[in-house]
Amino acid sequence: MHSLISRYTAAFIFALSLLPSSYVFAQEQVETPKLARVTVPTIAPLPEDVSTLDGIMKAFYETISGPAGKPREWARDRTLYIQGVRFVSTGLSKGKIVARVLDHQTYVDWVNDGFVRQGFFEREIHRVTKTFGNITHVFSTYESRQTLNGPVTARGVNSIELFHDGKRWWIAAATWDDERPDNPIPKELLP
Repeated sequence: MHSLISRYTAAFIFALSLLPSSYVFAQEQVETPKLARVTVPTIAPLPEDVSTLDGIMKAFYETISGPAGKPREWARDRTLYIQGVRFVSTGLSKGKIVARVLDHQTYVDWVNDGFVRQGFFEREIHRVTKTFGNITHVFSTYESRQTLNGPVTARGVNSIELFHDGKRWWIAAATWDDERPDNPIPKELLP
């Protein structure tokens, strides 16, 4: 039975990969505004970012964090991911659960203006890790702020799929959901 379920799961994931990167799953489409394109140069990864699981998780949060007015480290951020990485932002829209599927460039274009204009700091507060062979799944609980030591504006959980190719770590996918009154973070994902 598990192999049959696995084949169906694999087929479903493959079908998802064929969808346009900005496709939204829900009864209704989520409005996606016209976005300014952010230029993301290609650079070599920093060895400290990709040589260990702790390093890549640290970089995952560092690259998107910073005060208002400071450009984000999008080139460094891109070095963390496999080509074709998918980000899935889940949440509520008009009372319905939605998932916005984004590639790296679309994600950067979607969040850059707000992060730079308002300031955005996100940090990991707890991690649950499971590894099998070369693959690792991380539930990374986060809290967000607009300033480094300001009040927490959001908490949630990143579900991150990673693999090690024998030389370095790569992030293959990241899905997240924010904590809400009807969606509290479970005890096992808190410090």
